[in-house]
Amino acid sequence: MSVFSDKEIWFITGSQHLYGPETLQQVEKDSKVIAAALDDSPEIPGRLIFKEVVTTPDQILAACIQASATEACIGVITWMHTFSPAKMWIKGLLQLTKPILHLHTQMGRDIPWGQIDMDFMNLHQSAHGGREYGHIMSRLGKHREVVVGHWKDPEVVRKIGHWIRAARGIAETRSLRVARFGDNMREVSVTEGDKVGTQIDLGIEVSGYGVGDLVERVTAVTDAEVNRVVEKYRARYEDKSGHRVTQLRTAARIEAGLRAFLEEGRFGAFTTTFEDLHGLDQLPGMAVQQLMADGYGFGAEGDWKTAAMLRTVKRMGEGLAGGTSFMEDYTYHLDPAEPMVLGAHMLEVCPSIAAPGKKPSLEVHPLGIGGKDDPVRLVFDGAPGPAVNASLITLGGRLRLILNAVEAVNLPEAMPKLPVARVLWKPLPDLKTAAAAWILAGGAHHTVYTQAVPQSVLEMYGAMAGIETLVIDGETRLRDFKNELRWNDAAYARN
Repeated sequence: MSVFSDKEIWFITGSQHLYGPETLQQVEKDSKVIAAALDDSPEIPGRLIFKEVVTTPDQILAACIQASATEACIGVITWMHTFSPAKMWIKGLLQLTKPILHLHTQMGRDIPWGQIDMDFMNLHQSAHGGREYGHIMSRLGKHREVVVGHWKDPEVVRKIGHWIRAARGIAETRSLRVARFGDNMREVSVTEGDKVGTQIDLGIEVSGYGVGDLVERVTAVTDAEVNRVVEKYRARYEDKSGHRVTQLRTAARIEAGLRAFLEEGRFGAFTTTFEDLHGLDQLPGMAVQQLMADGYGFGAEGDWKTAAMLRTVKRMGEGLAGGTSFMEDYTYHLDPAEPMVLGAHMLEVCPSIAAPGKKPSLEVHPLGIGGKDDPVRLVFDGAPGPAVNASLITLGGRLRLILNAVEAVNLPEAMPKLPVARVLWKPLPDLKTAAAAWILAGGAHHTVYTQAVPQSVLEMYGAMAGIETLVIDGETRLRDFKNELRWNDAAYARN
């Protein structure tokens, strides 16, 4: 597939020499059939490659070391076709640093009732071979995803595809660099955090730069580059900037300079703050929207955690329908009959979440904060449909990922006086429960809003990363959620 075409998922099958060469040849043949079928499925992103049948501790160790050292490999699928004594796996699993999926399946779906013999039984031993393997994984405390069912079952294939997307997220955070222009917004708590601890836990590297470093790149942008960016704006969007040519060209120059800075430093995400704009004529609004549309992560007010998560979620969602954006719960509609949340930000909402059928409008308006010239921005309504809000926070020694399932809806009335991009949603299970649970969990006011990446993928990502993950959805009950917070505090304190 074209999605994640540069990434590999290795398929490794466990067995043992006790069965003899004829059975092992059949084990390898079956493994190749399953791996090829999965690789051909449109549900599977990346290249799924059969590697080998392993039957000794040395083979397993070598395979795990190779997988860990191969940059293109983002995860390993293991299948116990037959019984594979699990002590053989100890050294290898201790060395494996890539995410693991345990596929608990067998070659033939059904028991051939009238024809079943010992040859069939010798080949179809996942039922107890997988349990042996699962025991040693639990004994080692090794995280893995377990998918059970026949390999042709669409639900099994879908879960494997979701796991691969989560593994892609892990690969992204382990190599992600975030540029932070200026510091945190003064006196704000949740956008702070332990950057060193997060780099140790997830691999995210956060580097601070003075706004003057960015201004140098912006100043160096040529008029020809500015012209090209302005032409791009006018081709993509409905131009309502009027005669504000100076502001439009300034926005284009900021985008070109910011893009050059990020490309030169191999940054996948960045932050800004309106309290530190020295040398810039506008708050970067249009530039941020365009860079997010191209896959960059962003966090306002110095929020490096949301910037990193946005980049990660965008990577996980490549090739899927729907968009992903920086977001903020801005204001409530507290009608008891239909309570809802209006999500927006000052300027920085990604056009990937815009409702289809109408171009976002390119507009210039006063900002009313930051003391700078009137910035350019895209104004649009968000697309309706299911979505997830995600927040990554630090809790003084550990990370917590909070997820809230929501249902975006069409605006009941036009908002001609609100010059920002916006989306209206109903939180699950309801606004009162969702907001109370979010606040009790310490969730941020900034989020990653995605209509592309399913909640299950984000849950898998959190588990792979070793992050405490809390879900607020249609099944959430506040009493149970409070207890979950208490239990998690105790569990993570022990770790």
